[in-house]
Amino acid sequence: MEMKERDAMLKPYIEAIPDIVKYQIATKILLGIWLFLLGRLFRVLLNSTGRVAVSSGDFTFLFTSWQGLLIIVIALSTLFMYVALDLNAQIILSRDLLIKEDVNVWYCCMKAIRSIPRLINFKGIGVAIYILLIAPIIGIGFSVTLTKGFYIPTFISSVIEETPLYLILASLAAIFFAIVGIANLFILHGVVIDKLSIKDAGLRSKKIMKENGKDFLNQNIEFILVMAAVLGIIVFVVLILPLAITNILPLSDSLKRGLIIFLMLQGIILSFVADLLAMPLYMMKMTQLYFEYSTGQKYQYKGRKIRKHRFDKYALIASLIALVIFAIMINHDFDDIFPQDSQVKIIAHRAGGIEGAENTVSGLEKAWQIGAYGAEIDIQRTKDGHYILNHDGNFARVAGDNRKPEEMTLAEIKSLSVDGQPIPTFEEMLEASKGKMVLFTELKGDTADRQMADDAVRLIKEYGMEDEVVLISLKYDLINYIETTYPEMQTGYLTFASFGDTALLNCDYLALEEESATADAISAVHKQGKKVLIWTANKKQSQHHFMCSSADAIITDNVSQANEVLEELENRSDLSRIIDGIRQFLS
Repeated sequence: MEMKERDAMLKPYIEAIPDIVKYQIATKILLGIWLFLLGRLFRVLLNSTGRVAVSSGDFTFLFTSWQGLLIIVIALSTLFMYVALDLNAQIILSRDLLIKEDVNVWYCCMKAIRSIPRLINFKGIGVAIYILLIAPIIGIGFSVTLTKGFYIPTFISSVIEETPLYLILASLAAIFFAIVGIANLFILHGVVIDKLSIKDAGLRSKKIMKENGKDFLNQNIEFILVMAAVLGIIVFVVLILPLAITNILPLSDSLKRGLIIFLMLQGIILSFVADLLAMPLYMMKMTQLYFEYSTGQKYQYKGRKIRKHRFDKYALIASLIALVIFAIMINHDFDDIFPQDSQVKIIAHRAGGIEGAENTVSGLEKAWQIGAYGAEIDIQRTKDGHYILNHDGNFARVAGDNRKPEEMTLAEIKSLSVDGQPIPTFEEMLEASKGKMVLFTELKGDTADRQMADDAVRLIKEYGMEDEVVLISLKYDLINYIETTYPEMQTGYLTFASFGDTALLNCDYLALEEESATADAISAVHKQGKKVLIWTANKKQSQHHFMCSSADAIITDNVSQANEVLEELENRSDLSRIIDGIRQFLS
């Protein structure tokens, strides 16, 4: 591409940046106010039912009470509001930035809100669901900031990856939704710009993609490469090159560290700005292509009336001074803000994780031998009232027997084995772990009821292990019962999705699924005097992230790998410690 052509290609996007920034500020203010008010309303509705939060283990009331149904209706309206202000408004803004001399950001927002009724129909709801839930998972199509980080929880994705049939079905579903997403990429443009019905906009989008698929791909690749090159140059000049020079210069350790902190603060600002601009700029490109494919004419940028923005050099100087002062303050308390060592404990999943046979004594002992702080196990009740270890609803996966634990006697279960190891009773696991590890015992399956809770507490007390066992469950009612009836016992609630004052739930530990374990969520739990477990952190990147966090422990299948991560953290450079700290701050 010639230099003049590249400049002509970039000019409308560069000139649009001030208005995009104003749009982002305006929409985030509107959405922030909306979410704040809704949050207060939701809490009032929750409190009126005697609850402090709704979570994955306590959600049925949403469908059995007027408060729950009202929450669902309001939540759905919020999703449409997000689609309107996060996507429809971007399309209107993009159109105006490309063809109008003057742009009014608030007009774009109001126009987008007025477009919501055209989405409230069967097809519109399908489009909204795709944008909110499917696009973030498969990475095809537009998504909104509210759910852009949405993904399939690890405990579900791991089952899919380990089961061939599920993996094939999931792959076919991903291919299907990818095709649907690509075919309907311009559906919102048709609705918003040309005021078409959802059905007609979908037909137009499919026709556009069918006739212009190759050009669409080429233009997307070209645009992304150019934008990536521009961002790469900026990052190199502002961050990478100064960091390299700082490391070469013969400076004192304290001064060098201070400069690194200053540069990394600049990097945070740069990252924030890039995130602020990326989606609107890409939407401009998509809107340009929509015009070209709809009209059959090549788009020519005629220029816009650009308002002159007075650049206040004093504001820039003040910002730089503020960054310097902030960097000095951080440098002064560096070891407290960016600790070298991790205090996060390691808990082996299903007794020993991959170190040994699942939910067996040998697995637990191997996890203990390599330094695990604790072991998570799963107990279920047998037909004759004993408690044995098993994760699934039956023994098909681990022992080749399709029967459920509650359909078998203890003697029958003892005839089975897992990778050559006998299936243990709860008592055998208590004996094996006593004085060695903390046993995080999940009350599992269809037999996880109050009888199981009572029996488990009785056995734990018989062994004198009240301080060495934590009773955990996905069923909040069960954990609430144990915590209320046996306050001397330690309890933990496993949740992968929640809303409300989750930290106030009645338990000692909150086990958060990776996606929900943000820095704010962990801090809120700690403020209530509770501890935080992260489940199930198996990937090295995930283990690294949460071992740098303020979580109390991670549950993992790979204890050996987690130990390696701990060793790597102890040998980090100052730069690595800063980067890890920034990631925690932004999470």
